[in-house]
Amino acid sequence: MLLSVNNINKTFDAEPILSGVSFNIERRQKTALIGANGSGKTTLLKIITGSLEADSGLVTFEKDSEVGYLSQEGTFSGGGTIYEEMLACRADLVKMESDLRKLEEEMNSANDVAAVCDRYEKLRTEFELKGGYTFRSEVVGVLKGLGFSEEDFERKAETLSGGQKTRAALGAILIRKPDLIILDEPTNHLDMNSVIWLENYLSNYDGAILIVSHDRYFLDRIAEFVFEIENTRLEVYKGNYSDFAAKKKMLFDAKMKAYLNQQQEIKHQEQVIDKLKSFNREKSIKRAESREKALEKIELLEKPEEINDEMKLRLKPSRTSGEDVLKAEGLSKSYDGHVLFSGTDLDIKRGEHICIIGDNGTGKTTLLKILNGITDADDGSFTYGTNVETAYYDQEHHVLDPDKTIYDEISDAHPDMTITQVRTILASFLFADEDVYKQIKLLSGGEKGRVSLAKLMLSSANLLFLDEPTNHLDITSKEILENALSEYEGTLIIVSHDRYFVNRVATRILELHEGHFDNYIGNYDYYLEKKDDVRKANEYSKPIPCSSTSPDNRSSSGTEQTVAGTDGASDWKAQKVQQAEERKRANDLKKTEDRITEIEDLLSALETEMADPSNATSPSKLNELVKKQNELNSELDELMEKWEALS
Repeated sequence: MLLSVNNINKTFDAEPILSGVSFNIERRQKTALIGANGSGKTTLLKIITGSLEADSGLVTFEKDSEVGYLSQEGTFSGGGTIYEEMLACRADLVKMESDLRKLEEEMNSANDVAAVCDRYEKLRTEFELKGGYTFRSEVVGVLKGLGFSEEDFERKAETLSGGQKTRAALGAILIRKPDLIILDEPTNHLDMNSVIWLENYLSNYDGAILIVSHDRYFLDRIAEFVFEIENTRLEVYKGNYSDFAAKKKMLFDAKMKAYLNQQQEIKHQEQVIDKLKSFNREKSIKRAESREKALEKIELLEKPEEINDEMKLRLKPSRTSGEDVLKAEGLSKSYDGHVLFSGTDLDIKRGEHICIIGDNGTGKTTLLKILNGITDADDGSFTYGTNVETAYYDQEHHVLDPDKTIYDEISDAHPDMTITQVRTILASFLFADEDVYKQIKLLSGGEKGRVSLAKLMLSSANLLFLDEPTNHLDITSKEILENALSEYEGTLIIVSHDRYFVNRVATRILELHEGHFDNYIGNYDYYLEKKDDVRKANEYSKPIPCSSTSPDNRSSSGTEQTVAGTDGASDWKAQKVQQAEERKRANDLKKTEDRITEIEDLLSALETEMADPSNATSPSKLNELVKKQNELNSELDELMEKWEALS
């Protein structure tokens, strides 16, 4: 047993946070710790790691075990570069490497070369067993996986932003490879590709993992057990997040059914007792008394507690927009000489639920700001359709006035609402009593998100722009938002890295990749299925800029490419280039198909030859045939991939 937590209790300001929390974690066990915001997850992690003392209870680790802990505000410090500080995490291997070099030099001048060689071989074997020959490449792999470029490797640790320091702190833990990794919201500062990389890394990690996260897709990929904190207590569920959700609902339904059945039986017995007593006969009174005694001995079941702290969110546009909601032509944007996107055309129809995904810093939020008039495009234009009304939820919550109270933020935007109406709306977003008079600047990220969602619900918009709307929301709140958006009859344009959320809400995905938008008509699962095909198609058929935006001139990604100011001559040249590329593609396709047919014939002939009894009894001949068969099969696999991309 790697970790044992026994009967932990913790109270803040006379309010119990954790009550009788107990669990065990075995070696290589991968566990998710979940619960609503404020339920005590981070408190429990701090108690386990010793940075906070429990009121009572015991935390025990296996002897000589190592623990790595990443808090939500994980910090990374040191006087060296990122790469140097990461290498320092494996100082033991760096020293062994240095000692090996010294021993190699010693061999040239030592009197007793055999003794030096013996020491060298022992050290070399230990170095190899501890991963000495791969640890430098692992450091590079971890840094790149977490979103650092090779240029970043030489940056001083002190120059990093807060988010970069958290990512670097995570990298340092992964490089140390402790027996138990404890992570508190590790995906908060990662883009989608880095989250996928981290999933794969942790899924194959040889040690134990305890993760606090609201990312359900992430938990589905990693967790083997789910620990849920609810009403100060912890329950253990075997399986990933989806397994937990199904079991929890099943257990709740079973408990509620048992409770209601018992209540019905009690009521029935009480009616029988009253009826027996009404007969006013000695026998009937005795029978009534007997039933009363039996009723008193019943062990009453507690009514399963239905959590009543959920947001009430319903989004409904006040009027219907035209079929054409938004058209953009040739939108381009660069910062400091770096092109975010260029020649971007959009054609968005009523009722589409579009999710924009892509790496951090590629320009997703910038596009939303351009479409909302907050930032100007360098080139291109866009227009809204008939009866389109917009509302914008930005992840930094700039639409909120920091100096206003929560109450004033809503009432000023909707002066026709009464005090009771405003307070009722705020109560449905979990702001009650004196909380409504808190200033916006004093709120947490999650609280600001709930205020922004309240304003969104009250808007009459039929086109909603949402930038990372699930940030800082707990799982329950995310599911409420998902349900509201899934049922929304208007048009949605959402930037999100929450794959579970995207999968449930999106009907169309735009991926911002290498400066252009790849188009996928479907949800996140569909995007995963088709992504490689689209990337390969883009490699073989780069879009040619044209002066027209007709359907014939759309790129393979589904995004129309336009260039302003092209004349007839340049347009003719572009068409010639495009025709030449098309001829080359058709020629390559025919050659590939011919070679595939040729190989299939050769393989068929080989199978006949291998079945010949004279060859079957000759090991050398059979080996030769098998080797040739493997080579042909390998070439055939490559050709089939090329054929798919070309066709």
